[in-house]
Amino acid sequence: MERIQSNTRTHTHVHVVGGGLAGLTAAITAAESGARVTLHEGHRTLGGRARTTDGPYRTNEGPHALYRGGPHWAWLARRELLGPVVSVPPLEGLRFRFRRAGALRALPPAALLRLSRRSPRTAPVDATFRDWAAGQVGDEGARAAAHFAAAALFHHDPGGLSARFVQERLARLASLPPEARYPAGGWGRLVERLAGHARAIGVTVETGARVDTRTLGELARTGPVVVATSLDAARVLLDDASLNWESGRTVLVDLALRTRRGDAFVVSDLDAPGWVERFTAQDPGLAPAGEQLLQGQFPIGPDARRAEGTARAEVLLDLGFPGWRERTTWRAEALADGRTGAVDRPGTTWRDRPSVIRGDGIFLAGDQVAAPGLLSETSFTSGIEAALLAVKAANRRSGPSAGPGSGQSTTHPSPSGG
Repeated sequence: MERIQSNTRTHTHVHVVGGGLAGLTAAITAAESGARVTLHEGHRTLGGRARTTDGPYRTNEGPHALYRGGPHWAWLARRELLGPVVSVPPLEGLRFRFRRAGALRALPPAALLRLSRRSPRTAPVDATFRDWAAGQVGDEGARAAAHFAAAALFHHDPGGLSARFVQERLARLASLPPEARYPAGGWGRLVERLAGHARAIGVTVETGARVDTRTLGELARTGPVVVATSLDAARVLLDDASLNWESGRTVLVDLALRTRRGDAFVVSDLDAPGWVERFTAQDPGLAPAGEQLLQGQFPIGPDARRAEGTARAEVLLDLGFPGWRERTTWRAEALADGRTGAVDRPGTTWRDRPSVIRGDGIFLAGDQVAAPGLLSETSFTSGIEAALLAVKAANRRSGPSAGPGSGQSTTHPSPSGG
């Protein structure tokens, strides 16, 4: 049984480096377990990749959604942190479109739908998704399914990844009714609630507090440290060359258009990995009145230029949003390189990624470490795991004065996704 907050405040001190989703989750978990917690964020604002721009176009760093079946949904709800969330209106859902053989279609191939209903447990870890899926529904259906699943992978070659890894994401992405929900106002609103809750339960939040290798050592002398940064940043901070895992490389396209009746809600590219979603379909306040906000992601290979992803984005826009060039009021592009979560090759699972436990009172959290979950859920589950281990280590360090039962206030979230 989970106990949200411990009544016993210990003399232990836990430091959290990084104020994104993983860091905020770790800080809250450690504080609820009785520790004194300081969160150190190098930027002036919290949120990491869950930041939302101030406006007038409220964009996230790429398409973001909460999955209702995931572990952090219940965790947030128990703490009354979900806030207002919106789903896609049914009529907008009817405007879901697919690019197949170069044309815009209203329905995906039946093979894709059949495959999405297969239990992920039937997909082998050791085979590629391409080979396994082709044996289930044929080459064409396997290719379409791989490209559709790329919306939850941000990777240029989903078919070459572990069959189990991709199928877990395909099944959740294609679930009916849809799992996806959207925090009203963007993910920044969710970050604000998490930060407010952290402060309310005693977490000291320091922004503009950049931690380097020297200051990390100083922090570690006063208590365990949870490093909740990107894996690239953690590798430098901890001077640990083993902190490597494959991620995606994705062109992110944000676009504001003058509203036109009949525009698609989503265009999913089944000829290549790519996705454009009209986020104002479910949350009109993300753009000024009379305009609509689109966000898309187009994975590209390790040696490809950003222009390749941009060109593929424009193909989908031509199909689903006629006259979009003349209607554009604002546009932004970015390249997310190694910032879209871990991907697992055949023969590997999340358990093979860099361990949460780094030794010497250092623990790791983020979306590329050894923790289960889909996309941001990995940050959430690793944040809880790292915080509980840090509290336990702090209690061992402080000895009997920590009080009985400290650091045992929560249970681990059940795995969700891979």
